[in-house]
Amino acid sequence: MNDRDAGMIEPLDADSTWFEPPTTEQDDSIQHSLFGEILDWMLAPLLLLWPMSIAITYLVAKTIANQPFDHTLEDSVTVLTQQVKEANGHALKQRPGAARDILRADDVDSVYFQVLDQRGAYIDGDRDLPLPLKQQDAYRPGIVHFRNDNLHGTPIRVAFSYVTLAGSNDAASDASEPRLALVQAAETLDKRALLANEIIKGVILPQFIILPIVLALVWFALARGLSPLAELQERIRARPPDDLSPIDSSQVPEEISPLVGSLNDMLERLSQSIAMQKRFIADAAHQMKTPLAGMRMQSELALRQTDQQEIHRSLLQMAKSSEAATRLVNQLLALARAENQPQTGSAFVMLELSELARGTVQDWVQASFTHQIDLGFEQPPYPILISGNPIMLRELLSNLIDNALRYTPPGGSVTVRVRSDADDAYAGRAILEVEDTGPGIPANERLNVFERFYRILGNNAEGSGLGLAIVREIALQHGAEIDVFSNPRTHQPRLPGCLFRLTFQLQVPDDDEDR
Repeated sequence: MNDRDAGMIEPLDADSTWFEPPTTEQDDSIQHSLFGEILDWMLAPLLLLWPMSIAITYLVAKTIANQPFDHTLEDSVTVLTQQVKEANGHALKQRPGAARDILRADDVDSVYFQVLDQRGAYIDGDRDLPLPLKQQDAYRPGIVHFRNDNLHGTPIRVAFSYVTLAGSNDAASDASEPRLALVQAAETLDKRALLANEIIKGVILPQFIILPIVLALVWFALARGLSPLAELQERIRARPPDDLSPIDSSQVPEEISPLVGSLNDMLERLSQSIAMQKRFIADAAHQMKTPLAGMRMQSELALRQTDQQEIHRSLLQMAKSSEAATRLVNQLLALARAENQPQTGSAFVMLELSELARGTVQDWVQASFTHQIDLGFEQPPYPILISGNPIMLRELLSNLIDNALRYTPPGGSVTVRVRSDADDAYAGRAILEVEDTGPGIPANERLNVFERFYRILGNNAEGSGLGLAIVREIALQHGAEIDVFSNPRTHQPRLPGCLFRLTFQLQVPDDDEDR
């Protein structure tokens, strides 16, 4: 079918983005390195855990160092308690000198011992050795206990035990209360600290050698792991500028396959967009040849003519060719706008379809008088709300009305109808119909008429064949379904008429009071 006339070439809208490169927001943020970020996330925990490892190693080393020395102190207390048990009667004898020498054989200045009788009186050993903080009732006799204490400002480790004395009780003593002697052995912590330091040195020093090796291995592993990205980058850079073929994903790791798949999807969309632009330019150039060639031929003919009537006739033909070229350019621009309209719905607003259709029909009343066609409009008594772009929908309806007027013979009728497929204003779907009483479209041609520059054979009506292509693009942008039928209200076999029906999704207002 054909398209509406236009007196001048319509410029693109100010907000149109066709033939303009897409704009991108400038990212002011600092670009991060994937290699550096992964390295940070691997090394930062390692460097944080290393001091904690040293602290834990030190505590474990102290525990390990304490065990043998505590066993030695326990043995010393056991030896002392055996000497005490040999005492009889009410008095405790001093230990033999040989036993004292055996106890202090390792280090005379760092080992201490003490023996006190049941009354706390000094019997043997070092008088200044501190006593346990708790009463003797808090400790079980015969069990060796340990505590940390200080002697003359020096930290010491003390092992002590209460020993039940053999023999009869004093007359003044309660027969039920046993007589307990205190036996203590102590040593300074120097040897323990020295052993702990030796253990720490044996564990920590190798780590200073291992840590640089670990860092080097991590660096090498990251470089090796990210090498497929560098290879992919080189493969993409080596491509010719016009190569938009898919990237082979069989040579990349599994983790990068989704990225390659996304790139391939983008390349496919880009290829389709470029192909569409190339086809548009080729079609536009091809279609512009005819009116331009006609204008050139008529101008050359007018230059050779001397008869005023022939010159006038040539000028009329030039005016018609100019009008056809103008109409074609307007249709090409409209098609470009329709194909490049964003599909995100960001430019859509809530609109009343009946109001928009009524205003568009009013713009075509004068043209209907010129064609001697009855142009009518029907709408329901309730509002029909849809979401869409008002400018694009006016373009869609204008092309349908223009096609109907061109194909309908004088004396016929064209009707624009807005309705819903339900009796409720907020149920069902919105329907926009344009019907005429023209020759109609054969059933086998109804899908082809939406192609660019398609003309039905035997059709003598003027037009570029872009009108219905524009209608289809705008309908797709709005998610509308478009169908073509014969006019059910005409009964002339020679003029079956045509009915274009577009079905939109109804919108419900947010505020119920708007209903």
